[in-house]
Amino acid sequence: MKTSRTILHLDMDAFFASVEQRDDPALRGRPVLVGGRGGRGVVAAASYEARRFGCRSAMPMTQALRQCPDAIVVSPSFGRYEADSRRIMEILETASPLVEPLSVDEAFVDVTGSLRLLGDGRTIAILLRNRIREELGLTASVGVAPSKFVAKIASDLEKPDGLVVIEREGLSERLAPLPITRMWGIGPRTAARCEARGIRTFGDLQRRSPESLSRSLGESAARFHDLAHGRDDRPVVCDRIAKSIGHEQTFGVDLSSAEEVEAVLLRHVERVATRLRRHGRQARCVTIKVRDGEFVTNTRSRTLVESTDRTDLIWSTARELFREWPFRPVRLIGISVDRFEETGESLFARSDGEDVRRRRLDEATDEIRARFGGDAISRTASAFPPGAAKGRSEGGEREAD
Repeated sequence: MKTSRTILHLDMDAFFASVEQRDDPALRGRPVLVGGRGGRGVVAAASYEARRFGCRSAMPMTQALRQCPDAIVVSPSFGRYEADSRRIMEILETASPLVEPLSVDEAFVDVTGSLRLLGDGRTIAILLRNRIREELGLTASVGVAPSKFVAKIASDLEKPDGLVVIEREGLSERLAPLPITRMWGIGPRTAARCEARGIRTFGDLQRRSPESLSRSLGESAARFHDLAHGRDDRPVVCDRIAKSIGHEQTFGVDLSSAEEVEAVLLRHVERVATRLRRHGRQARCVTIKVRDGEFVTNTRSRTLVESTDRTDLIWSTARELFREWPFRPVRLIGISVDRFEETGESLFARSDGEDVRRRRLDEATDEIRARFGGDAISRTASAFPPGAAKGRSEGGEREAD
């Protein structure tokens, strides 16, 4: 790491379930499963009371109820979750403009430039956690470290309601006992290859040279060697300066229904489009990322004829890209957009009637969600006609593990 930085990773605790317990006192202290009730329902979130029975997100609801028969099943209210998420991000931005959302319930914050004004990393983390607790009635776990990678690891070490600070001094020694399964990018198959060669912890990676690791980790050996030492120079990039905007979600259990995956993908598309409009940007390229149950990752991209911030155009493109992929059970689904252009009045003035109508619908939806939390309005895949987006394919790539 070339410069001294202080990075926070904030992760909300059992976010969906915690919101439900906050809003319904009868659920507090009881095992709660947020998700679908039908035979093909999946757990979107499990409260910590339910997790003691082995329940977890993306688990089939029938299995979760077998493990915890007394659990209370609650249908998700994504509008409320999104409204709370927006407020959480606003609170984080009071500490630094460099906030990089990773999902609805977690984000990186680079507070290096705020230390003189607000105090050290621990002090800022306490300030943010207290504000979230006081204003939203929710708890968050925070990791504080010199890099994004280490901050994310730290936030997970003492959940729920945890605060872990990992200093630069003694960083390698602090990471050494951790299992390699905590390493970004190391899935079960790679972990098995490493363990067969006696590599089970970060310390094992630290003690080997990148060259000797190449048989187990291939071309990524040098990067994993750096991460094992906590070396990660990637900056925190906010939406205003980001080269891409995206959302993705990893499931604890593979989703075997294409309809369920598309429903998740649509929610990610709506969040991405909202972020584009919030910052006055339009994107020219749409990319989806799909990881199957064998941890094989496919990405596919398409360049649009014109840049856009319209939800329906981004969704139509994303759905077409997803349906080009021969469906297999899905472990991860994500979308990102890039090749940005700034919005302008002249562009809107040239829009046809359909474009104007769709933009006004997006604006109205954004305003309603901002004011009322989203429960007053929702859109499903059927609300978007197929074939609305026009673009040319730039192909995709396939990468293992």
